[in-house]
Parts: sequence; structure tokens; C-alpha cells
Amino acid sequence: MEARAMARYVRVTPRKARRVVDLIRGLPAEEARAVLEFAPQAASDPVGKVLASAIANADATGGRGDRGMLWVRRAWVDEGPTLPRFRPRAQGRGYRINKRTSHITVIVSDDTEGGTR
Repeated sequence: MEARAMARYVRVTPRKARRVVDLIRGLPAEEARAVLEFAPQAASDPVGKVLASAIANADATGGRGDRGMLWVRRAWVDEGPTLPRFRPRAQGRGYRINKRTSHITVIVSDDTEGGTR
């Protein structure tokens, strides 16, 4: 059984979110949750929320009581739209600042086979 969760338009850069997602890919779900809880990166909070949502989706659809059997099978970060912002600079110029967004997807599964890393 497989369950997925997705968070779209998260205000964290995809490059930084991918660093965090790479930490949890292929781990058991509860271990991945513990890793994210103590990870120092700011992107670990939204990734942790997506992981918790995927676990809750697996519990709701599968009706299982044993959450220890879930594994993070796939997790990836896609780039969302970039919000252009401008900062004033010298001599009346405007300096462009790109506020990047991410789409974070996590798939958890309880099967024994399947690609992990």
C-alpha cells in the first residue's frame, strides 16, 4: 500500500529543500521523522509536515495500526514559481531578488520490495 502527500508553493528554495529530502529518502518513516526533528536546516519543518501528512494518509487509507512498517519510498522536490522582488540600490537602480518556491512530494509505502535510494 502506498500513500503520498504533497505541499505546493512552499517558500523555501528547492536547492535547500533537496538537501533535507536526501536525508530521509529510503529510511523507515518514524526514523525519518526523528531525523527531521533534529535537523538544523530550516527546510526540515515543511518537509516534516509533508512526511507527517503522508503517514496520516497511509493510516487513513490503509486502516493499519502498525506505523512502524512504513518506509519513505520516494521523496523529491520540484521547483515552483519564482516571485521577483526588487531591492533599491545606488543611483536609483533596482536590484532583482528572486524568492523561490518549492513543491515537496513524499511517498510512503509498507511493501518490502521497491527502490529505496
